Amino acid sequence: MGTTWHVTYLPAPQIAPSSEIQKEIDNILGEINLSMSTYLDSSEITRFNLNRPNQWFDVSEGFFEVIQTALTIGEASDGAYDVTVGPLVNLWGFGPDTGNESLPEQSELTSLLQNTGQDKLHLHEKRLQLRKSAKLSLDFSSIAKGYGVDRVADWLGSLGVVDFLVEVGGEMRLQGNSPRASPWRIAIEQPDNTIGSIAAALSLSDKAVATSGDYRNYFEVAGKRYSHTIDPRTGYPVEHDLVSVTVVHSRAMIADGWATAIMVMGAERGMTVALEKGLAVYFIRRRQGEYSASYSPEFENYLESSK
Repeated sequence: MGTTWHVTYLPAPQIAPSSEIQKEIDNILGEINLSMSTYLDSSEITRFNLNRPNQWFDVSEGFFEVIQTALTIGEASDGAYDVTVGPLVNLWGFGPDTGNESLPEQSELTSLLQNTGQDKLHLHEKRLQLRKSAKLSLDFSSIAKGYGVDRVADWLGSLGVVDFLVEVGGEMRLQGNSPRASPWRIAIEQPDNTIGSIAAALSLSDKAVATSGDYRNYFEVAGKRYSHTIDPRTGYPVEHDLVSVTVVHSRAMIADGWATAIMVMGAERGMTVALEKGLAVYFIRRRQGEYSASYSPEFENYLESSK
């Protein structure tokens, strides 16, 4: 997945040695990478992207679970989240074909927008098959890490481990208690250039946390900053003042997807949706160089200062 993973757990009776635990986690994440990485020519997602339109394509159970979840979030977000956005992400230089730091032509954007949209994707649940009705491509970078976290967490739970933290590329799931015999404590990073700067501290158990932001991956042209977060409805990078979104949910995959969806929406619409859907969301905005935070009512219980 082009990132690192980290697991902390409290050993349970009769659990395997840590070396065996590490080997199996590597296997789980390696399997997901081989399925969902757009950087691998032989991956499941790459082969689907190269498949011709109007042909059914067999996929694995995990792949099907991810695409089902992605389409559900896409529909619930009114198109702010869309895993067919891959070609647009690549056009702006944030996909596998990196290094493009010039603005794309409007004709290119218009052409690609005609071949994006989850309405052009069709699922056959019983046969675990997908079909596309246009020359679209999938990109799971906004949800695959969360899915990987859930897979590892579920596997640890199946071993009888009740206290653990699983983190893949910043997305995490926390179960039971930390080694201090209290809920896990994690920090939301302040989106500036200060290493270790903390915007908020959380205390939680039996939950997943995912953050999406525009403050690291971007480029500038003629003094204007272009974020890696692409609005699939317009084809352009988002331009609002929301710079970081953190979502708490029971599943990391869902938190991961919703963090991206709300990052696309912006703070006002994002808060409205969070209230409508009962989502626990923490927003950080940048206005004239100053940062301000807000959060939905469901998020308050996780803030250390509120306890």
